[in-house]
Amino acid sequence: MGAQMIASDGMLWRQVVNGDGDAFGVVFDRHHERVLRHALRLLSMHPAAEDITAMVFYEAWRRRMHVRMVDESILPWLLVTANNLIRNHVRQQRRYRHFLSQLPPPAPAGDVAEEVSDADERLGELASLREAFRRLRPLDRDVLTLGVVEGVSIREAASVLAVAEGTVKSRLSRAKQSLGSLYEEAALLGRPGRLPPTPAPTAPTTATEDDDHTSAGQTMNGRST
Repeated sequence: MGAQMIASDGMLWRQVVNGDGDAFGVVFDRHHERVLRHALRLLSMHPAAEDITAMVFYEAWRRRMHVRMVDESILPWLLVTANNLIRNHVRQQRRYRHFLSQLPPPAPAGDVAEEVSDADERLGELASLREAFRRLRPLDRDVLTLGVVEGVSIREAASVLAVAEGTVKSRLSRAKQSLGSLYEEAALLGRPGRLPPTPAPTAPTTATEDDDHTSAGQTMNGRST
């Protein structure tokens, strides 16, 4: 057992491929917290992040013959798999919310005092960042996850994503710019106070005002009554 604890992921995974459940348990214990933290960064609810983490390791076991190692580490593969599962989860949630929007609205609740605090604002900013990250293209999201969030090298990221190192560099730069733009957009949409004010409705004109506007229009057209 001591040898397994210091074994690399690659060594352990060769045993996992042969059906060794104990070796898989060692890999799970080694990387579970890292995968969970990554899922929590992107999902607002801890139970959902736990579910995603469990699904990541389920997929790792189910597809154990096809897992790609990077310098004897399985972590990059686990993180990219988490991104894919989170993307599917968000799509399902959107379909569910759309379904709920078709239902009759609930009865109005009683008055609730409205209070805005610094904590609420921070939560709003975090929600905007999550939304921006979700809206990135899959490859951009994976590049940012590996290169920025987890600090994986360009070479390692290129290996796990099966693309050229130059592609990772260029996508990383573009992904950062895209994330910034999407964050600003999400923050703007999430804060009604920052949107342009809605024009006030125009008051109906009186009969006298109508007559004055008519006379002015006729004069400009060279006609008189």
